[in-house]
Amino acid sequence: ISKSVCCQAENNKKNDFYSPSFATKVKGILPNFFKDEKELKEIWSKPNTLKELLERLDEAGFGKSQLRTLQELIKAESSDMYDVLKCVFNADIKPISREERAVRAKTIIFANLNEKQQEFIDFVLSKYIETGVGELDQEKLKLKQEVYKIYGEAKASSKKFIAYKKAADENAK
Repeated sequence: ISKSVCCQAENNKKNDFYSPSFATKVKGILPNFFKDEKELKEIWSKPNTLKELLERLDEAGFGKSQLRTLQELIKAESSDMYDVLKCVFNADIKPISREERAVRAKTIIFANLNEKQQEFIDFVLSKYIETGVGELDQEKLKLKQEVYKIYGEAKASSKKFIAYKKAADENAK
């Protein structure tokens, strides 16, 4: 962990658990879950492996609450957890906001969508920007599809959204 991340963590320290040593502890366990940024990107780009990674992190004592605190410690509350983990894994990488990630990928994915599909994806992206990767869970996407049934083609859009997510992960540098 870089000194700047640890300094941010020290300045934001809530208690002894959430301190620079907490950030260092997270960095220390990450190689148990992925060997490098490329593998993290591959895991993160598929809903089933993403869900599995988050469950494994939770089992290791780094559940949603701890990961959110990590976001706060490194001042990346508006970033995707992917970017937070990538930053902690490699301190030379600065996290980008979920909004920036969505905008980057949107131009790529919209090229292959019709207007109704774009509306569905816009809706999903707005929720993703608001709250994070949990909005991309397959069960939540199914519920969103129900909301957008009147627009038809939402089911096809969901599959294309997975392609968006992969494009977003690949284009985040």
